[in-house]
Amino acid sequence: MASQVVPGKVEGDKYRSFLDDEAHTTHWRHGGPPIYDAVNKLFEQGRTKEWPEGSLEETVQNAIKSWEMELSHKTRVQDFKTINPERFKLFVNGREGLTAEETLRLGSYNALMKNSLPEEYKYYKAEEETFESSHEAFRSAFPRGFAWEVIKVYSGLPDIAYKFRHWGFFEGPYKGHAPTGNMVEFYGIGTLKVDSLMKAEEVEIYYDPAEMMGGLLAGKKTSDDNTKTSQGCPFSK
Repeated sequence: MASQVVPGKVEGDKYRSFLDDEAHTTHWRHGGPPIYDAVNKLFEQGRTKEWPEGSLEETVQNAIKSWEMELSHKTRVQDFKTINPERFKLFVNGREGLTAEETLRLGSYNALMKNSLPEEYKYYKAEEETFESSHEAFRSAFPRGFAWEVIKVYSGLPDIAYKFRHWGFFEGPYKGHAPTGNMVEFYGIGTLKVDSLMKAEEVEIYYDPAEMMGGLLAGKKTSDDNTKTSQGCPFSK
């Protein structure tokens, strides 16, 4: 769920909560709450579903967007409003779960893109990336952001199962690969376990990373890839 944002004054966001709640006491990564105008426009233009206001589908969609916002832009777990920090775990493609602090330290891209492939086949080396370098790489590739939508919800509270779609346009360079201008998208399945206050305790995500990275690595090589991330196959967030 990556988004292209710029810090600034926030008047509220119709898809994300907790942007302006206690904004003056929250520790923001870039000095203030982010603005999601560009990726919201991309989302509205490209979504395949428009869920009724107040529906379970809209609730789940906005809850995940709000969690991703906090993970990307808040620097202290104590400022998170979307999760139960003592119980929270993130599981990706069956790997060992990450705590809230571990997920925040790694960053969303590194947490989602970590893999155990042999070195020669790694398309992305999360262990060699920082929070900042990983986000900068994908902000460069997707100048308008990387939109996210819920396609279907299979079960309700408190153990929610859903299908999602992630998409953007490869319009900027990615680690020595020239942009193609093409849409890059992938689909996945997720589960979200929430407590009585609707705060996330467990998030599980399953998807095929090759669906996204294949689109990025298809770009013509413009230079030797001397950056920290790999040179091979595909993945995404």
